Amino acid sequence: MARALVNVPKMARQGEVVEIKAMIAHPMETGYRIGPNGSNIPRDIIRRFACSYNGEEVFSADLFPAVSANPFIAFTLVATTSGTIDFTWTDDVGKIQTASAMITVN
Repeated sequence: MARALVNVPKMARQGEVVEIKAMIAHPMETGYRIGPNGSNIPRDIIRRFACSYNGEEVFSADLFPAVSANPFIAFTLVATTSGTIDFTWTDDVGKIQTASAMITVN
């Protein structure tokens, strides 16, 4: 797959609501476009995005062909403890792209 970018605050206060942002470079090809040779370009989309905080899933989304290329997802979560926020993107053929970031909670 492609490069993933994530934005997680490095520090937060306990109980603070923080914004999490994630983007992945991906063509999100619908399978409906016609290529230069006259045949359909094969479908290639990210089907699922999931985010976990210290091993517990806190956000997930199923994506569909109507989602634009390089999908950007933003959501909030409550900072409870210091730890790792893990991101996972899964595409049509089962390829998985992951990224992670640390957050320190005071």
